[in-house]
Amino acid sequence: MSFPQPYVPLASSVAHHLVQWEVPHVVRVSFHRKPVNALSEALWRETQRIFDHLHSDGDVRAVVLSGEGRCFTAGLDLFDANLGEIMEAGSDVARKAFLMRQHVQDFQAAISSIEKCEKPVIGAAHSISIGGAIDILCACDVRYCSTDVVFSIKEVDVGLAADLGTLQRFPKIVGNDSRSRELAFTARNFDAKEAQEIGFVSKIVDGGQKGVVAEAIKTAALIATKSPVAVRSTKALMVYSRDHSVEEGLRYTSIWNAAMLQSEDLLAAMAAAMQKTTATFAKL
Repeated sequence: MSFPQPYVPLASSVAHHLVQWEVPHVVRVSFHRKPVNALSEALWRETQRIFDHLHSDGDVRAVVLSGEGRCFTAGLDLFDANLGEIMEAGSDVARKAFLMRQHVQDFQAAISSIEKCEKPVIGAAHSISIGGAIDILCACDVRYCSTDVVFSIKEVDVGLAADLGTLQRFPKIVGNDSRSRELAFTARNFDAKEAQEIGFVSKIVDGGQKGVVAEAIKTAALIATKSPVAVRSTKALMVYSRDHSVEEGLRYTSIWNAAMLQSEDLLAAMAAAMQKTTATFAKL
């Protein structure tokens, strides 16, 4: 089997993404909406459908999330017709607020589907990566960027507070409340070097979009050689522990591993380690 190749379950049913196998067990999902991959409602609803599907596909062990063309994404499409319709719906402020709340919650759910997908997701950002791009990258497990990347928590520049996860996840990721607030209040740009310094990204890669995607695929391919039970468990436990105390996290882990330690993957991995061979694992 040669790679890359279309991810058949979704290849013919997505309009705003490229979805393909890059190597065995690794799927790349890439925003594909010219010119700047702006986040229209059609795009983000499609994103959720893709990640909900990948979550349940036992052949998929890791995902790379990237952007095609000029940039990763320039954020929210301010000219999206659906958003305008909600803003103009009726004259009563309460009813309009209920509609807007549901719209925001649906959008939040789409971004959170990346985090809720139990397969590790590696975000590979290049060039312009602002506004909603930060929300999306915060929902990824690992973040790489190209040397030419430009990040910004852009929302205050268009008159709103970021509402898709940045204000909740970004401070926990970087561990610096002052810097998080500075970036959110000012909407100033920050580059690859600063993003790595504050811990937002773990690797900077030369070569633009192709370079950073290739590096992300390399890491995803390595993850895909590991026990899918162990990797999925690790992601679930780390996401849970982020928002709970150490004691709660340990208790949850003991309950989780009471089942997972009985997996055949554990025996296969231990045998391979002792015999200095490569273990093979069944799909989930």
